[in-house]
Amino acid sequence: MLIIRTAFKNIIGAGRATWLNIAVLSFVLVIMTAYNGILDGWIEQSRRDTMDWDTGWSQLWQPNYDKYDIFSLPDAHGKTPAQIDDLLKTGMAAPVLVIQASVYPQGRMMNIQLKGIDPEQHILKIPSLSLRSTGGETPVVIGKRMAATTRLKKGDRVMIRWRDRNGIFDAREVRVAAIFETTVGSADTGQMWIALDDLYAMTGMQDEATYIVMQRESLVNANVGGWHFKDNDFLQTDNRMLEQSSRAESLIIFAILLTLALLAVYDTQTLSIFRRQKEIGTYVALGMTPREVTGLFTIEGTTYSLFAAIFGTIWGSPLLYWFTKTGLPMPEAYGDVGMAVGKAMYPAYKLTTITTTILVVIVFSALVSYLPARKIAHQNMVWALKGKIN
Repeated sequence: MLIIRTAFKNIIGAGRATWLNIAVLSFVLVIMTAYNGILDGWIEQSRRDTMDWDTGWSQLWQPNYDKYDIFSLPDAHGKTPAQIDDLLKTGMAAPVLVIQASVYPQGRMMNIQLKGIDPEQHILKIPSLSLRSTGGETPVVIGKRMAATTRLKKGDRVMIRWRDRNGIFDAREVRVAAIFETTVGSADTGQMWIALDDLYAMTGMQDEATYIVMQRESLVNANVGGWHFKDNDFLQTDNRMLEQSSRAESLIIFAILLTLALLAVYDTQTLSIFRRQKEIGTYVALGMTPREVTGLFTIEGTTYSLFAAIFGTIWGSPLLYWFTKTGLPMPEAYGDVGMAVGKAMYPAYKLTTITTTILVVIVFSALVSYLPARKIAHQNMVWALKGKIN
């Protein structure tokens, strides 16, 4: 306890050097808390939006279907398994039929994926109710990105062409019934959504599907009738890879900022030991062992990080709270490259992340304080009293 009180008095008496170290360390803590909060918030929002708009809780894939292989689509359809008929009837599962097609907006040609879905489904947020056929027209819904690419507006009519199950080309004019906005590019870019019954009539693939979207309550967790079960962890592979990349970037930034902050602590402790040689000798003369003196200087350096955590909480809390309200504005280009990012990213501060950041700063502060102080234990204390520590 005496060593701790002595270390505290020495810290207070250091004046500007103490406040400089505290300010630098608190800056690192607040910046990394904000950065990790943005990262955690984006990951959480991205996963939630991907589930709501694209993947559902889990999926069953037709054996020939490969999400990452466009050439698998012509053969990636089959009768839905009889084992899940009850789930299909109760709306706990929604079949999706995917075929390749071409659309001709303003005389141009674009290759797209035409996705058939039940207008009454409520698993995905796709505005499928707009797909109810009225007046003999064939309605489709598209995303905002797709609308910008094709220059189509709500109510516009456009020609699409596709192959039926026999490989025969056919064409039909469809009407854009709705344009939805989503952060999930995989439910928007290069896609048109159409009523499942209309797609059945167009292709002759009655009661077939490419994949089936499941609700959490469906309790399906294994292959069914030869269809491959894909859990949410697999379906979120893209988001997980982006998260891993972002975590690596976060560690690099944290390492750079922490290194700069710890350099200030290290320099302060080294200079302090050089200037306080007679004080060190006096401590030993009064009964302290060299190791206790080493511990004293280590505690002094560690105290900087403790004060920094308190000081950072005082000035950083209002700033971080304001950040949760305003978010970080994001350019639209991020969504165009497939990242599930809205107009702004809002941070989500996790207690585990904040605690880990503080503990890392404290541990490394203790380490860089110990490194210059450890030599004290090996010095001749008579020389120390004379101010001759080497």
